[in-house]
Amino acid sequence: MSNQIRIEIVSRNDFWRNAFNVEWDYQFPERKLVEVSSGCYLASAEWLGDLERVGRQCFSNVLMAPSDPGRREIFRLFLQRDDR
Repeated sequence: MSNQIRIEIVSRNDFWRNAFNVEWDYQFPERKLVEVSSGCYLASAEWLGDLERVGRQCFSNVLMAPSDPGRREIFRLFLQRDDR
């Protein structure tokens, strides 16, 4: 993979997160996402448009993940969303 980026897949719930993974594997079997932590993956930057499209199909958002995921987790502790 050239020019890897770290992405985070944010879904409504576990069902839709799994649906994203199934749909990605179905549409792009040759493109493997490398899971680095829960919900965070390494992917080629060239795939970003396709990742976002599959995300929309599965009620999920594909976000650029921070290089230090611990910092985002700290904010999530203090700023919890009601819709999760």
